[in-house]
Amino acid sequence: MDKFRTAKDTLGEVQVPVDVYYGAQTQRAVENFPISGLRLPPAFVKAQAIIKASAASSNKQCGALDAKKAENIIQAAEEIIEGKWLDQFVVDAYQAGAGTSQNMNMNEVIASRASELMGGEKGDFSIVHPNDDVNMSQSTNDTIPTAIQLSIADQLHNVLYPAIDQLIAQLDEKEGEFHSVVKAGRTHLQDAVPIRLGSEFKGYKGAVQSVKKSLKHAEKSLYELGLGGNAVGTGINAHENYAKLAIQELAKRTDLPYVQSENTYSFMQNTNAAIRISGHLKELAVHLIKISSDLRLLSSGPRTGLAEISLPAVQPGSSIMPGKINPVILENLYMICSQVIGNDTCVTTAAIGSQLEINPMMPVIGYNVLQSITIISNGMKVFTEKCLKEIKANEENITKWLDQSLSLVTALNPHIGYEKAAAIAKESFETGKMLKEILVEKGIFTSEEAEKILDPKNML
Repeated sequence: MDKFRTAKDTLGEVQVPVDVYYGAQTQRAVENFPISGLRLPPAFVKAQAIIKASAASSNKQCGALDAKKAENIIQAAEEIIEGKWLDQFVVDAYQAGAGTSQNMNMNEVIASRASELMGGEKGDFSIVHPNDDVNMSQSTNDTIPTAIQLSIADQLHNVLYPAIDQLIAQLDEKEGEFHSVVKAGRTHLQDAVPIRLGSEFKGYKGAVQSVKKSLKHAEKSLYELGLGGNAVGTGINAHENYAKLAIQELAKRTDLPYVQSENTYSFMQNTNAAIRISGHLKELAVHLIKISSDLRLLSSGPRTGLAEISLPAVQPGSSIMPGKINPVILENLYMICSQVIGNDTCVTTAAIGSQLEINPMMPVIGYNVLQSITIISNGMKVFTEKCLKEIKANEENITKWLDQSLSLVTALNPHIGYEKAAAIAKESFETGKMLKEILVEKGIFTSEEAEKILDPKNML
């Protein structure tokens, strides 16, 4: 039988499971928002704990917080930073506006744990108080956007960039591996002038490199923090040195260049940094969809499609057709990227919800950007390791399609002009004869001349 204790807040008494660290406000949020079962991820919780530890350190230095309380708040926060007590953060991602429930969940857990460290019981807020002590000099309105930016920066460096770099390195390797393979180019899905297979992979590499460059530029906006703005940006109830000291501690704990925003009002009214990062994640998703779609098309077949490349077989492709192998890794990547594009739409819509002094839609903004980073990073890693590394060129098919490409006729333009070249191409299409054959039959070129002019390698 479940056991409960009675917890209190300004609205009255609430029954809370006896073995949890959180209190009445968290329990109310659990009961009020049984929406999705989704939670803000561990990276966000870690960022919140870093903020609480930094705030306690700053308040101690400013003489606003009792040293013993501060030390135990910091210890409790550091336990969370290390990954303990994650099961105590139970508020749904779709919760009260601005993230007040999320902020109070953190405040209550840290206060309860700090009280326990000081000899009290779980939920004994008479020793360390969630609002008066843990939340001192803070508000949901400045800590939640700060946590969004801290957690995004953490995930960029530890999750996204490594996955991007691994993908770029493998695309670079494929560019070199396929450099000597000349194939038919295609524009509008129609025959076009020749291209190296390696050059197609060079194009993919360049697109991913470009997005990383944009992300690195947008990343700079994550380091300007309005922590200390408190409720509306004025810094009410905070010591004049609090923000500077707290942000210095944040920078020290994360080893990232966080600084005070020059405009706390703008920081709290908007979610600029998250919007920018989300937009570049969408851009990355668009490029990855293009790559996955190209590779599915180039590997189509194996007998009735282009079949210019072969993908590694990772699992059976059909429950009814024996021996069928599908491009499942590429399909998986497409689905992931579709979700990332949808997440950006959600972030954009939520950002529009900013009104007057704050954006009350911050929890869903944080959740979607962090989810996008997680899934697109994992998708790129799986694609790189289980598909891209093992792609092979089917040179026999490549040569077959190249020899039949009518766009080789483009090389004739400088010799006989566009209109005559177009007539040769039309005749080749209608009769099924090769371009070289028609040119020789009509006495336009000798066999050797036609061979030289139509050599695909001379068109690269």
